[in-house]
Amino acid sequence: MLSLMQDRPLLISSLIEFAALYHGDVEIVSRSVEGPIHRYTYAQAHQRSKQLAKALGRRGITLGDRVATLAWNGYRHLECYYGVSGIGAVLHTINPRLFPEQIVYIANHAEDRLIFTELTFVPLLEAMADKLDSVEAIVIMTDRDHMPETTLPNAVCYEELLAAEDDDLSWPQFDERTASSLCYTSGTTGNPKGVLFGHRSTMLHSWAACTQDVLGLSSQDTVLPVVPMFHANSWGIAYAAPMCGAKLVLPGMALDGKHVYELLDREKVTISAGVPTVWLMLLQYLQQSNKTLPHMSRTVIGGSAAPQSMIEAFERDYDVTVIHAWGMTEMSPLGTTCNMKAKMAGYGYDELLPYKVKQGRAIYGVDMKIIDDDGNELPRDGVAFGHLMVRGPWVTNGYFKGEGGQVLDDGDWFDTGDVATLDPEGFMQITDRAKDVIKSGGEWISSIDLENVAVGHPEVAEAAVIGISHPKWDERPLLVIVRAEGSSIGGDEILDFMEGKIAKWWMPDDVAFVDEIPHTATGKIQKITLREQFADHVLPGAAE
Repeated sequence: MLSLMQDRPLLISSLIEFAALYHGDVEIVSRSVEGPIHRYTYAQAHQRSKQLAKALGRRGITLGDRVATLAWNGYRHLECYYGVSGIGAVLHTINPRLFPEQIVYIANHAEDRLIFTELTFVPLLEAMADKLDSVEAIVIMTDRDHMPETTLPNAVCYEELLAAEDDDLSWPQFDERTASSLCYTSGTTGNPKGVLFGHRSTMLHSWAACTQDVLGLSSQDTVLPVVPMFHANSWGIAYAAPMCGAKLVLPGMALDGKHVYELLDREKVTISAGVPTVWLMLLQYLQQSNKTLPHMSRTVIGGSAAPQSMIEAFERDYDVTVIHAWGMTEMSPLGTTCNMKAKMAGYGYDELLPYKVKQGRAIYGVDMKIIDDDGNELPRDGVAFGHLMVRGPWVTNGYFKGEGGQVLDDGDWFDTGDVATLDPEGFMQITDRAKDVIKSGGEWISSIDLENVAVGHPEVAEAAVIGISHPKWDERPLLVIVRAEGSSIGGDEILDFMEGKIAKWWMPDDVAFVDEIPHTATGKIQKITLREQFADHVLPGAAE
């Protein structure tokens, strides 16, 4: 027997439509590339999204066509989120921090028909325009007064594109499983692979994000996503904020501590989200300028593990609760968030810290387990660590155009590529990427744990750990350090600091100092480059 409930499709257009109707006067604040702060409302965003949708239709963009963006977090980019997906086309957000060759590859692989770009990236596109096989026009996201002189063929002014249309549009209805957006991940081997999100999966993910045990967004919040809108749909915040009517503050291209703080303070932001490198810059600015965060109640930290020292700085020094989170592009991206349980209300802060440094508990909708190399499920005891497997309604079942082949096992489980533990309370902790785990004497050492301990030293700006070949133990850890500005700290001092904080046999065999640690386009430590850099490094006592 089937239910007698109405079967209305879950479509992204309904989010901006709902926000305009019930939260129409709530502000969207953007730091524009042109300079000034831009303010308007959800009602105005809805109107302009419909104008954009009509302009796309006039250009022949229809169901399933890919439309790319090369853009920062701003109001025009938000209009693309809704104007493109709202008509059943696919929004392809391109990470501008990728190498130019990678951008060309993914634009051609996606068969993008249009690219919407900021003024910032016009020179980048000019250099590759003749290699973009399917692109019919490039829309520059500015007004006529700021349109640059450009060699781009078929360059279009965004504001003129919209001005030619009215907002008399009823959003079309179609199957909720229709593709809505496309984001390529560089977290795989070989060329970047496309993750194709759908309307249904995005709507379910947005509902989850708003729940109290996940991000807890509501109409009482002002949210500033520092995480870029080209990183897995800004962790879903670009959809979840309109869903609940939260005020949205978009930081543009200025992500340094000073500019982020200005928006946090001026707009009375209550919750923000970003990767550890961004929060490191903010904390340094706060300490140097003796500023406080009187409005912000919580911040989401993901993308890579948040060091305990960072969590403590936010919570002890600035009274900002840290929501440690984990996910990946293939998961839309949220998988876990680290919110405490009711039974922990009476715990002291030192009792809570071992949980806070973990990535948190699975969100309803995400099944999770860990397995050994033979596929056997491992106990949830917080000690055993193995390959982290996930499945659920917003988890990918394959990459765009079948790249990478079959990615699910017989039980529809997706291998995240991470190595993790699961404890009896349900808290998951990433101990490494499978390709980065250090195998010493048949046992695994977590490079992430070592890095997080090392950066707890006040004279360490950044740390990375890689495995170095060892004749007896197979691999042993090398600790790579960027000193804090003005520091001359030595390796022995750092190892002394780590003593007692890790298992003795985990202690790095050597410490190397560098001016800079390489990062990927998404801000993660690029360990493959470090391994190449230190390929000939000989650990003390390891010479044969």
